[in-house]
Amino acid sequence: MSLKRRAAREGCGRAKNMTKENTDSFFKVNGGASLKGEVAVSGSKNASLPILAAAVLTDGEVVLHNVPSLRDIRTMKLVLEELGVKITGENSTLIVNSKDISKYETPFELMNKMRASIYVMGPLLARFGKARVALPGGCAIGSRPVDFHLLGLEKMGAKLSIEHGFIEAACDRLKGARIYLDFPSVGATANLMMAGLLADGVTTIENAAEEPHIQDLAWFLKSIGGRINGAGTKTVTIHGVAKLHGAVHTMIPDQIEAGTFMLAAAITRGSVSVTGVQLKDLRPIIVKLLEAGVQVKESKNEVKVTAKKKIKPLRIITLPHPGFPTDMQPQMLALMATADGVSIIKETVWENRFMHVPEFLRMGADVKLEGNSCVISGVSQLKGSKVIATDLRAGAALVIAGIGADNTTTVYDIEHIERGYENFETKLRGLGADITRSES
Repeated sequence: MSLKRRAAREGCGRAKNMTKENTDSFFKVNGGASLKGEVAVSGSKNASLPILAAAVLTDGEVVLHNVPSLRDIRTMKLVLEELGVKITGENSTLIVNSKDISKYETPFELMNKMRASIYVMGPLLARFGKARVALPGGCAIGSRPVDFHLLGLEKMGAKLSIEHGFIEAACDRLKGARIYLDFPSVGATANLMMAGLLADGVTTIENAAEEPHIQDLAWFLKSIGGRINGAGTKTVTIHGVAKLHGAVHTMIPDQIEAGTFMLAAAITRGSVSVTGVQLKDLRPIIVKLLEAGVQVKESKNEVKVTAKKKIKPLRIITLPHPGFPTDMQPQMLALMATADGVSIIKETVWENRFMHVPEFLRMGADVKLEGNSCVISGVSQLKGSKVIATDLRAGAALVIAGIGADNTTTVYDIEHIERGYENFETKLRGLGADITRSES
């Protein structure tokens, strides 16, 4: 069996059959609130994870600011500490020292918790010429094969094999190569950017991911001495260097958290100012809210969303950046569930991204699945119910839907939500939501 086919097969199996973290925590949401006030956005989870992994590339001290306190961040810290990385700091600042790395194998138990743990493979291989990395887990919203990562590393001279759920990689020194990605994979783009930093020669990634957190990763890699051009475009060029050094870096704000609070304001027909944002990263969300008849007022690092009772239906297609983000699809479905008319959402990024539809049906939504699309006929109001957070973004969508719904909604399996939202219920309470976190 080819390496590509085996990677796809084993990656798919791991994602779909992962072991869920055992927890009895749940959110109880009493509906009917109209959210009002101001909420500050935390640092980007999707930028922090690869940047933490990239600290492995240098033996200099790395200081990272605006790092959110999340389950996924804690998992990445444990993965790195298992390798011998020393991580200290408090609040939103972490100090990372990778000088004394003593291992090149990541533990299955930690890698199984999130797909972003695969980010350590490129840095380990680039710096030490070897890595043994367990295939990653994460939310089961798609097959998530890692073949894009592996094919790129093979082109750079790595010898790879996959046995018993582990990827084994080795090389004398990676060599620059021209790599074309069949799909603009964020994970593969990040891993290959990091791998190319210490490679011999020039690495060019074509059809690269353009997401904001790819741009933030490039800014960090430049700060430690990397030479990168084109991040945020379809073609990224990395000139390999002999050595890297320490640096100080501040994470960009989390665009998906910002978008979630923007949608929360619209769903509850409220008025919320979301502060500490980068407006350019929110453009696809802002455009769709305006199209739905929601008022959006922009200022330098702030966006204020105000919604009245009537919401217009939308047609949405999820796409890689700069298209409408797939991570905002469940939240937009929650808004369209009470729109005045019929909306259609087409999902083109993840094949299992509509697992939350049955949970919205429990709440009285009128949603019909048609292949990779769903047709949403708006109802006057959703009804409180007991629902399950099927994944990170779906869980957040169910919570904010519950705030605008009638009666009480109980959201279970909230460990998914806590993977990607810092102090979610506290921030919502600050806007007037009646939400409590409980243990059964």
